[in-house]
Amino acid sequence: MDRLELKKVSMEADDESSVDDRFTPIDSEKASQFLDEDDAESQKFLTNGIMKKKKYDEEEYHPGHTSFGMSVFNLSNAIMGSGILGLSFAMANTGIILFVILLLGVAILSLYSVHLLLVTAKEGGSLIYEKLGERAFGWPGKMAAFGSITLQNIGAMSSYLFIVKYELPEVIRAFHGLEENSGEWYLNGNYAVVLVSIGIILPLSLLKNLGYLGYTSGFSLSCMVFFLGVLIYKKTILPCPLPFFYQHESNMSMNGSDALGLYALQNASALASISAANGPPLDPHAPVHSAVQFTPHPEDMCTPKYFVFNSQTVYTIPILAFAFVCHPEVLPIYSELKDRSRRKMQRVSNLSILAMLVMYLLSALFGYLTFYDHVEAELLHTFTKVYKFDTMLLLVRLAVLTAVTLTVPIVLFPIRSSVITLCFAGKDFSWIRPFLIAAAILAFNNLLVIFVPTIRDIFGFIGSSAATMLIFILPAAFYLRLVKSLPFRSPQKISATIFLVVGIFFMIGSLSLIILDWIHNPPGSKGAH
Repeated sequence: MDRLELKKVSMEADDESSVDDRFTPIDSEKASQFLDEDDAESQKFLTNGIMKKKKYDEEEYHPGHTSFGMSVFNLSNAIMGSGILGLSFAMANTGIILFVILLLGVAILSLYSVHLLLVTAKEGGSLIYEKLGERAFGWPGKMAAFGSITLQNIGAMSSYLFIVKYELPEVIRAFHGLEENSGEWYLNGNYAVVLVSIGIILPLSLLKNLGYLGYTSGFSLSCMVFFLGVLIYKKTILPCPLPFFYQHESNMSMNGSDALGLYALQNASALASISAANGPPLDPHAPVHSAVQFTPHPEDMCTPKYFVFNSQTVYTIPILAFAFVCHPEVLPIYSELKDRSRRKMQRVSNLSILAMLVMYLLSALFGYLTFYDHVEAELLHTFTKVYKFDTMLLLVRLAVLTAVTLTVPIVLFPIRSSVITLCFAGKDFSWIRPFLIAAAILAFNNLLVIFVPTIRDIFGFIGSSAATMLIFILPAAFYLRLVKSLPFRSPQKISATIFLVVGIFFMIGSLSLIILDWIHNPPGSKGAH
């Protein structure tokens, strides 16, 4: 009996076993063969899930070799992304207590979703997201998984390019020693995005193998840890209220030392304004000085809010979902885990999500307590209203820009590979084809970044659509369809059904509210944050 026949016998024997092999003793040789089969299937890149069975039979099988600690690090890298820069904005529009409740809720639901996905992968016999969709619902399920992952990747690419648009002009301005944006073309964020896309990202995206860029995920995580440290430090030295709080509509910018001097000056001005407001009644038709009418008390501007509801609150859960989505990467990391088991991978997920939960909470809290209601949708860019030049922030910007610029080709690669697999399967390789596909994807993302006013809209739309599909809807739907060993009325399937319904209602509700907000507060207007 040859090796392939042995694998078939092993798979047939395993199909008759229970859902959790911890409760059923099995032969170690068969177990090793079963693990090899799973691992071979997982070697394919995530989005290359549309393959022929024969192709798997020709693979070289080997067990996973990644340690537990490195798996935690890899999954943490997959979770961490640009979403961390939008969390302070989310806290400003929910309040501290409500934000913490929502953050914990989304983290717990993400863990439950990973649990469903791991059980489904075992029952469905595949470690590829699209393959699970195909086995659960055929071609529609495969396309739903492919479309959700592609849309999520496009959103991630757009958010990275938004960071280039926001931060690269600030770095150029700092190196030129300019105190204000002089209007030169190279200080225009739109031009910066196009030039970086053509000069750096597109050439890197044409490579057949991006393995050597894999280190950038660890570099990105290091950048965000560095950013968090700088953020905490800046909170301890910056006064409150900051001068631009009084002139929120202006583009005033100053050094930290200037801020300390003007802080006292603005406090005196504010107190004088309030004293004038407490004087004799004013004629409602008489002209009133703007300082008396609009300058709030400093204590009001520096008092944290614990519960907030406004038109921007609707973006909070989508931003959190965008920040926690990692589910397409769970299965490949699971396939590479040494001595893998579902329980061990669940522990990897628990530690990774817990670590990111702490980082997210700290970054949101210290960002909010630094700028309060004046924090922007991209936290790092808010510092431009405080500093003309700051060495630590310049280093953070350079590190983040390098990380996101090198990450975009990695995110683009699976989209390009999936399009080639879907539309050009069986055809000879041609450099023209990946070039045109990569150029089209980058052009589309550049148009999004240029014409979509803020990164908040990317976080909101992708978080309420693709991220919701990947966290809530698809894992629950695949679980209900592929797990045959449990009756539909079992507590596990009832929980999964509730999870699915909640995901559907959340997606429909959040998308509807975001669209209504776009209608009533068009992006870029004063009504929009």
